[in-house]
Amino acid sequence: MTPATGTLYGIGVGPGDPDLLTFKAAHILGRVDVIFTAASAKNNHSIAVNIARPHIPKGTAVRRLSYPMTRDPAALHAAWEAHARTIITELEAGRDVAFLTLGDPLTYSTFGYTLKYVRAAAPHVPVQTVPGITSYQAAAAAVNVPLVEGEEALLIMSGVKGGDRLRQLPVTPENVVFLKSYRNVRGIAGAIEEAGMLENSFGIRNCCHHDQEIVRDIRALAEMPPNYLTLIIAKRKGQNGPAQ
Repeated sequence: MTPATGTLYGIGVGPGDPDLLTFKAAHILGRVDVIFTAASAKNNHSIAVNIARPHIPKGTAVRRLSYPMTRDPAALHAAWEAHARTIITELEAGRDVAFLTLGDPLTYSTFGYTLKYVRAAAPHVPVQTVPGITSYQAAAAAVNVPLVEGEEALLIMSGVKGGDRLRQLPVTPENVVFLKSYRNVRGIAGAIEEAGMLENSFGIRNCCHHDQEIVRDIRALAEMPPNYLTLIIAKRKGQNGPAQ
């Protein structure tokens, strides 16, 4: 008889406040055998683990998977493949495994890539994804601004290439969220100004962390030192913006 494999749980830990983990995520963290999370090859810490720490029992194995900070497809493929095999080894030993990510596990998340490689190498492994509160939901809540109303549209996009992707769109929706703004705020600011959205936009650094900072002037945000956890919400003129 083939031994039963463990289950892989993709868990979103939310934007930063441990109280924003879902009950389901906390319950699963309380009983899995191993917890994995992504870490940069340049350091050995995990923001996701730090957020989830109050919900992780003492003695639970926590393992950080180091990913190279590169755009080289071959290097990335090798890392994804190796880490998928590491996770599969635990699962095939009958151990339940959680993979932690910031925000939601299927929104610009390392887990999305991990899932593809695990499924390709071990399609028999059961997988459950536990959604998490996203940073842009928490950011809107922090300033009490609706993300969308009525028949409005909401666009979620990466800010890695600055504002170029927004410029390519034939129509700009009423509301745009830039995640992964980091070092690209200046370029994003230029694009949303061209779209007539600059005056009704705001940024948040370190959303839901102890040093959260709300910046209501995107021009001022562009002059600040880069911050990894930076996002921008832009709204078309006439839409509900942040209260001044």
